[in-house]
Amino acid sequence: MEKILLTRAGHTALNDELKHLKSVERPAIIAAISEAREHGDLSENAEYHAAREKQSFIEGRVKELEGIIGLAEVIDPATLSGGIKFGATVQLVDEDTDEEKTYQIVGEPEADLENGKLNIKSPLARSLIGKEEGDSVEVRTPGGEKSYEILAIEYK
Repeated sequence: MEKILLTRAGHTALNDELKHLKSVERPAIIAAISEAREHGDLSENAEYHAAREKQSFIEGRVKELEGIIGLAEVIDPATLSGGIKFGATVQLVDEDTDEEKTYQIVGEPEADLENGKLNIKSPLARSLIGKEEGDSVEVRTPGGEKSYEILAIEYK
């Protein structure tokens, strides 16, 4: 099986979510199903069906998280330096619009573009790997060609 790269913070967040699902969400949904059963005929009981659907979602997410954590290779960005690699926090400027953006290159399970977490498999992250401060990169995105200059690289 292929290892799944995670930052230390991403690994901790996934573990915390798993613990929450097992210790809070699971018992709550079991109680909700039990309560809904007491309301009688299950075939027409919307509360029961909603609770079972939520239980199915929770169990699926628990299995997904256990799989990810089991295959995780945790990399601590604070121990790295040099050119851009996994875990780097990169400050970029769009050479066309002068808009500055900051991203941390992370594994797929912890990617969240709105919060500056860039999936290592994305076109932008792939084009940044190995580059240094001051370099320019051309990225072919679904929206067309983009050019960025690397302003700063930090490992934290």
